[in-house]
Amino acid sequence: MQNETYTLSNGLTIPKIAFGTWQIPNEAAAKAVETAINVGYRLIDTAAQYENETGVGEGIKNSQVDREELFVVTKIAPDVKSYEGAVEAINESLERLGLDYIDLMLIHAPKPWKELFHNSPKDYFEENLQVWKAMEEAYHAGKIRSLGVSNFTIPDMENIINHSEIKPVAEQIKTHIGNVDEEILTFCQKNGLQLMGYSPIATGQLIKDHRLVDMANKYQVTVPQLCIKYLVQRDILPLPKSTHKEFMEHNKQLDFTINAADMQILIDFQDETTFVPND
Repeated sequence: MQNETYTLSNGLTIPKIAFGTWQIPNEAAAKAVETAINVGYRLIDTAAQYENETGVGEGIKNSQVDREELFVVTKIAPDVKSYEGAVEAINESLERLGLDYIDLMLIHAPKPWKELFHNSPKDYFEENLQVWKAMEEAYHAGKIRSLGVSNFTIPDMENIINHSEIKPVAEQIKTHIGNVDEEILTFCQKNGLQLMGYSPIATGQLIKDHRLVDMANKYQVTVPQLCIKYLVQRDILPLPKSTHKEFMEHNKQLDFTINAADMQILIDFQDETTFVPND
């Protein structure tokens, strides 16, 4: 599983499973990332808003794995909605990470968090295009290898696609069993965006669901493995997170196949979690 990749619409290859770093403090990120790389992860996801890019960069350096073998994703913070702010944000992320280039840079959200979660009617279309312009310039300067978005609605993505030189190659949203936005998944598939799913286990809230426990036991795997494999079988790139080496290893041990009948059960699964995203 660890060597399998998707090919993005710009021709770059990206590993099929990522190591996510949301909620890993900066002081713990270096060790976590180094461990993740050493057990086989090659796709590392972070964000300016996580406030752990410095630690992530240290972990990458300490792993002693060639930079070319790694695929690093980071994100411009949701409150950055100007060209000048985006230019500064890109350069600051590169500096904190200690890298010469970022493989995939995402706009973290279409609106500032406060407005996003309070359903503000303002669309920020023009502001996002200004951020995108800065990202395109960074792409041409060799600072970014590919561009994408996160937590975007379909109209938000259409705005970028219809008014940009360089098209987005990925969309990252909260995605787990019981919470797959089928409209966004279909849109991404039709428009050449790789869907990436954060919180694939609903921040742990699915682990004790008796329905998933029973199905995981059937396949002799853990519930997290079942949750992650479900996304992989739907061609959604999962971003599991752990600071424990044992769980890191388990999360990428996906050498089993969920049969068609069980996949349909999982597709029809009713989400009973009350998880509110902040990624």
